[in-house]
Amino acid sequence: MDQMVISRRSLLSSATLGAAAAAATGVGMLGGTPAAANPLPDGATSPTVLDGLAVAKYSVMVPEIFVAPQAVPTHMPALVIGSGFGGSIAALRLGEAGIRTAVLERGLPWPRDPNRAIFANDALPDGRALWHRRSFTGISGVPVATPKFGGVLDATDYANIQVWRGAAVGGGSVVFTGVLIEPEERFFRTVFDDRVDFEKMHEVYYPRARARLKASPMPDDVYRSQPFGHSRVWDAQARKAGFEPQPLDSIFDWDVVRAELDGRSRSSATIGESNYGNSNAAKYDLTQNVLPAALATGNVSVHHSHVVDAIGRDSSGRYWVDIRVIAPGGKVQQTRRVTCDRLFLGAGSIGTSELLVKAKALRTLPALSGAVGTGWGTNGDAALVRTCSLSEGLTQGSPSASRVLDETGLPLSLENWYVPGLPLNVGLIGSLGMVLDSTRASFRWDAATKKVVLDWPRGGNDRVVAALRAVHDKIARANFVGTGFPGLAPDVNASFTAHPLGGVVLGEATDTFGRVNGYDGLYVVDGAAIPGSTGTVNPSLTIAALAERAMDDILARGI
Repeated sequence: MDQMVISRRSLLSSATLGAAAAAATGVGMLGGTPAAANPLPDGATSPTVLDGLAVAKYSVMVPEIFVAPQAVPTHMPALVIGSGFGGSIAALRLGEAGIRTAVLERGLPWPRDPNRAIFANDALPDGRALWHRRSFTGISGVPVATPKFGGVLDATDYANIQVWRGAAVGGGSVVFTGVLIEPEERFFRTVFDDRVDFEKMHEVYYPRARARLKASPMPDDVYRSQPFGHSRVWDAQARKAGFEPQPLDSIFDWDVVRAELDGRSRSSATIGESNYGNSNAAKYDLTQNVLPAALATGNVSVHHSHVVDAIGRDSSGRYWVDIRVIAPGGKVQQTRRVTCDRLFLGAGSIGTSELLVKAKALRTLPALSGAVGTGWGTNGDAALVRTCSLSEGLTQGSPSASRVLDETGLPLSLENWYVPGLPLNVGLIGSLGMVLDSTRASFRWDAATKKVVLDWPRGGNDRVVAALRAVHDKIARANFVGTGFPGLAPDVNASFTAHPLGGVVLGEATDTFGRVNGYDGLYVVDGAAIPGSTGTVNPSLTIAALAERAMDDILARGI
């Protein structure tokens, strides 16, 4: 992991306030000339004085993220765009096969420390939370304003939907709630038809992914501890309404959670930190398992702060990738074009779909299928809140303990979630809902704005809200509690998705293993390949398992 972990002493000596101010203004971090065009990621406005002060502050708090990224060679046998579940597993498997591979990640290399607040707090986020965004209204319903900085969560606004995704080395594994769950066979088959063999997934790829990520349920001693009083109330309320909660596998390291409970580590998971990362490694994310294993092969390098703007193929048959190397404050330090023989897209449903839709529209990859950009869905996501549900303790731990399944209408699941908040118990109980909903949307290139847009329909979440509300109300009535929190959180909030899926669907825009139709040596290994849903469960385990399956076939049979 030498390329990702550098001694704290050397960083503290090099990450001065002057370097931070330079990062904010785009001066000299890599010694290159800042690009004149497209100077900030995602159309961000120029930095303010407050942004510069924030950058200086973060350079002292987390100096590791200000280390200049390793330069990417001009040409590589393989490039992987994105370091989330699909991209990291693809890189590992390529490295194990002896193929020199560079991973391009737009986000920063966040460290871990049992005593420091590496990441922002969920209740009071700052610039470390959001990817170059000044304001955000999260699950709590409370609008917050932050400095613009390269934080870990990207909240992107499209028509009628906001999409949350990771922006860090480790991708979504840094910001997700940690649930790793295999969908029921009947739901899996509904989503994938006969494009993916469920038996092989169940017998080979889901177990391999669980083992690689060390999936495990919440231990009883943790469940019985004070920070998880809300989990016990959630389960009790579900049982009173006639549901039997099922334990969930999770990516959390329970020994670190116990260290928090015993006072041997700064509290993180036990006080409701997760959406912006867990500072003390409580969440056993990809920077602690798959990425170190990939680096250990000696064939893989990880290049943070590399924003990919466009992809294409030249007359020699090589793929090219246009990148901007950006400072933590957002200014461009360098623009480059690099090439590769094989290109693996692991930038997530949004990143991968946008790159391919743009490439098709601008004819840098003119032979792409008309199916590129279609089949996108929200996984039926929504957040739900019940009131008048006091639990033990002042805070709520972030790992999820259990879920319930309902098939009286549209199949759906409710998961025990936490309510990010101040250390004050106001009797709120949170759930994450996921509905097996067939609503889909498409990406398209908007020539006027020169951007890729997503046409999610107005009212596209109505069926999700109705299905979840019926079950949520049933639980509330059985327990004589309320729903929603007036003035802050609605009873069912489907204005966002944390699980964007689709856009380059298996068996439509690609073959059934992620080879992009029309192009040899071009692959999709992430959530873009999944047709809009993973069957009422969190997608991370399925993305990881499908990546393992794809890489088995790609490495065995090539293009």
